[in-house]
Amino acid sequence: MSKPNILQLLLRRRPAGQATDDLKSSDPERRAQALFRLGRTKMRAGEIVGAIELFEQAIALLPDYAEAVAARAESLDMLGQQLEAATEYEKARRLWAGQHTGAPDRSYVYRQHGRFTFEVDSYELALQRIKTGAFPHLAVGNVLLAQGRAEEALQCYERALKLKRDNPDLIALKGEALSALGRYDEAVAAFDTALVANPKAPEVLNARAIAQSAQGKLAAANLDWQRQFDLLAPEQGAARAYVAMRLADYGKALPELERALAKSPRDLYWQLYRGTALRRLGKVLPPIDLPSHDDWPVPLLALQAGKLGAEEVMRRANTRERRAEAAFQLDRWKEVVEHAPPALLEYCAARNELARPRT
Repeated sequence: MSKPNILQLLLRRRPAGQATDDLKSSDPERRAQALFRLGRTKMRAGEIVGAIELFEQAIALLPDYAEAVAARAESLDMLGQQLEAATEYEKARRLWAGQHTGAPDRSYVYRQHGRFTFEVDSYELALQRIKTGAFPHLAVGNVLLAQGRAEEALQCYERALKLKRDNPDLIALKGEALSALGRYDEAVAAFDTALVANPKAPEVLNARAIAQSAQGKLAAANLDWQRQFDLLAPEQGAARAYVAMRLADYGKALPELERALAKSPRDLYWQLYRGTALRRLGKVLPPIDLPSHDDWPVPLLALQAGKLGAEEVMRRANTRERRAEAAFQLDRWKEVVEHAPPALLEYCAARNELARPRT
């Protein structure tokens, strides 16, 4: 019998025991993704009604699960329910549009968005069959880290480092996982080691700055962000805009934000951050043409336009990150620092706002 190729290996089903564990998980993310996978299996088998029920359960757990919404729309389409399917397709498009891409100044691991359900399955299956080489461990670690599963990602990076010792890229990724776990001293040590090998690695400087900022070492963090800004090429305007915003240097950020917005005029966050920079510089904001829907971050744009109050904006901020973004727009710097994830742009900027002398 011939050996199956890699693609065939990757497309095989997830181990039954692990799938059952995921379906019973108390973690909404893991359980919803397991329901989505099971729904896709039923969909491919022609069990469309059962697939729709599973997609609906996944969406109930994660209302912003665009992939599940799109799969439900496709299933409805297959049943001939085109009108309802069209509504769901549009909802999925809005959800995807509202998923702000990862911060462009950070490691490539964070620069995409999505839940990477298929990628995790694929690489985990590969690991069961490919016993040598660091790449599968690295690949699984990257996807797990992007999903927010930092503890599992750290284990993957440590296994990869046993196979490829002293690799600065792997050490930097291990530092990212340690930082995500709040183990900032260890993270900074890892970034220090990686930067000895490559002192001009912009994303590693950024990662060390984030960890130092979380430690309260703002001066050291700002030095790293300034180095990163200087290393970034002029055409990397999106990354330069983010770094300048982390520094709360709105004069430096504004031209970069203008260029980023010109390239991606439909990205609502570029519009939001440009408005933030203009306001902090005491400049007049241009008229804001609000979208017809109120998906996030539209409430923040409505706040900037004076069409929504602070209390209502905070009510609509239904995640930790969104509450931090809203608090930042309301100049509640201390609240941002106390509650936001340290990697969030608003956390870093709020740290710098608090450090400014007050008149």
